[in-house]
Amino acid sequence: MKPQNPASEILEKPLADALGERYLSYALSTIMSRSLPDVRDGLKPVHRRLLFAMSQLRLEPTTPPKKSARVVGDVIGKFHPHGDSSVYDALVRLAQDFSVRYPLVDGQGNFGNIDGDNAAAMRYTEARLTEVAKALLEGIDEDAVDFRPTYDGDGDEPAVLPSNFPNLLANGSSGIAVGMATNIPPHNVGEICDALRHLIKHRDAPIETLVGFMPGPDFPTGGVLVESRENVIEAYRTGRGAFRLRARWEVEKLAQGTWQIVVTEVPYQVQKARLVEKIAELLLAKKLILLDDVRDESAEDVRLVLVPKSRNVDPEVLMASLFQATDLEIRFSLNMNVLGADHVPRVMNLREVLQAFLDHRHEVLVRRSNHRLKQIDHRLEVLGGYLAAYLNLDEVIRIIREEDEPKQELIRAFTLTDVQADAILNMRLRNLRKLEEMEIRREHDTLTTEKNGLLELLGDETLRWKRIAEGVAEIKKKFGGGALGKRRTDVADAPAVIEVPLDALVEREPVTVICSAKGWIRTVRGHLTDAEAEDVKYKDGDARGFVERCETTDKLLVFASNGKFFTIGVDKLPRGRGFGEPVRLMIDLGNDVDIVDLFRHQAGRTLLVVSEDGRGFRVEEAEVLAQTRAGRQVLNLEDGKSARICHPVSGDTLAIIGNNRKMLVFPLEQVPVMTRGKGVQLQKYKDASVADVKTFTLAEGLSWRNGERNFTVTDLTGWMGDRAGQGKMPPNGFPKNNRFL
Repeated sequence: MKPQNPASEILEKPLADALGERYLSYALSTIMSRSLPDVRDGLKPVHRRLLFAMSQLRLEPTTPPKKSARVVGDVIGKFHPHGDSSVYDALVRLAQDFSVRYPLVDGQGNFGNIDGDNAAAMRYTEARLTEVAKALLEGIDEDAVDFRPTYDGDGDEPAVLPSNFPNLLANGSSGIAVGMATNIPPHNVGEICDALRHLIKHRDAPIETLVGFMPGPDFPTGGVLVESRENVIEAYRTGRGAFRLRARWEVEKLAQGTWQIVVTEVPYQVQKARLVEKIAELLLAKKLILLDDVRDESAEDVRLVLVPKSRNVDPEVLMASLFQATDLEIRFSLNMNVLGADHVPRVMNLREVLQAFLDHRHEVLVRRSNHRLKQIDHRLEVLGGYLAAYLNLDEVIRIIREEDEPKQELIRAFTLTDVQADAILNMRLRNLRKLEEMEIRREHDTLTTEKNGLLELLGDETLRWKRIAEGVAEIKKKFGGGALGKRRTDVADAPAVIEVPLDALVEREPVTVICSAKGWIRTVRGHLTDAEAEDVKYKDGDARGFVERCETTDKLLVFASNGKFFTIGVDKLPRGRGFGEPVRLMIDLGNDVDIVDLFRHQAGRTLLVVSEDGRGFRVEEAEVLAQTRAGRQVLNLEDGKSARICHPVSGDTLAIIGNNRKMLVFPLEQVPVMTRGKGVQLQKYKDASVADVKTFTLAEGLSWRNGERNFTVTDLTGWMGDRAGQGKMPPNGFPKNNRFL
């Protein structure tokens, strides 16, 4: 029969189905075998394989280390068919005490530093296991966990480690899979053990109680956790959230009343050298007006010196400005997305993660007890054979010397089992002197007592949980004390909000904002006069749009034809003699959307917004400030309509005119103050739209400019009415373009 060639087979299947199956296979492989940790031992496959390979190399904490290249070679050769650099990077991280709260690898040589420098090549460094890693592997040879074939089927590897250490929470984990990610901060193992022991006694303990034992993460680089307790509890309840972490700093007094700030701990995963570079860049860009200099005086410890501009600067305000602008404060996200014991990824809360570890320890205890029970039964069987041989030593020797099949004869003569007969036959002659009845019976009694204890343990769940609680207490005693176990990250209350003046972050100087009709924006130094503004050059085909005199500490408000307001810091605008940059690169302004107005934000003002169909309302200027590039929708529009006018409000009366040259005047109080909406009908049109709007004080009259002449009408009786009227033709002298200015 001719063998089939799978490569020549053609399967008729929709492309979408074929792609879906293959992408799903890839996604599951990424989730299961690369990115997400197991909730039981807190390890990804590469880390688990590293530790197992090192245990097979007998790299114990008390034995000399071996070259890292030897370890990496064993890992990629036996267990992990990936690049050696990725495996070595994983080993390096497990050895970095600034990356891992409780290092699993004891590294000898250059394993990198907090400045972000890389480790030396693996041929130069050496490694061995730490006591923590040894605890994770405890019982690996006692049938504590399942093993599975390696990628080439040439050996076996553990599917999970016995994990006599709560590694997932103690060391944390991070990873990005397909469609999901995980990010778990490290915690203090002593606090974890307290929470575990409480959970053993109270299986349904509320999250608030567990957070009482575990107040928050404990990062290896220290720092100060400044998140409110309510947010911490909510994050642990849902398995998702974020923690604000700040650098630790203090004020150092100098001579003559001067002082400087010394940073002694930086936030977790912040590279110190990059942090110093960022602060220096902001200084050169004049973005940190309160700061004069930054120096890195670190040796083995961290010491960043921040020199203020003046001794009159408030240290709290200076640090608040740095927390806003640099990585001296970070937000570390929490996403406890892990693989459960059933290998299904899901987001767990704090109690579920702790309970999963305890359930795993319970399973390991049962499996190890059963394994030990089998060993005891086997040894007791062997001891029974030895006892029979001792009591009949001469007959045993005769049978061995004279019989053709001594094994069968021993079994028949003394009613032995195969195991007992093999043990007697394999015994060396020099061991005959040890076959003393008292010794045999003493060992037999000891093993019997141990067997009875194991049987009692396996038959009593309460006793097993008691044993697990004792083991947790041992973990705390071993790893929760000393320099390693002491909490490094202080837990503080959420700090009071310190208002940092914008001029503390940006140097205040006068500038003129120039925005062309096509939206090219820039600033020039100083306030241009009207004549200078007229001489500004624009791109070919472009023209003057808006000219606004501001300061670098001001904010610009942009009102667009889609009814949205956008906010731009003047200090963020490009400078120079060129044509600037498109404003659409700075805000999410669509190509089909135009700029209606652009002006400097002034606190306390009220704005009037009007759509082309004559609908509008008043809105407080503080309500239109946008925090993101997407802007803030304020004026809702009818389909096909656009926003047309945005003016500051002054006075007590409103005048509106349409392009049908009908003008209406009515009290301003008829226009409501809103934060968002379509507004009310200000003027009714038929085959027309709004042209211009003006607010003024009725007692002073309505003014406008036509050419070189100024006009003012104080008697507006003929045009007064209520809003939503049609109005009448404007007074004599009103401009033909229907504009008040």
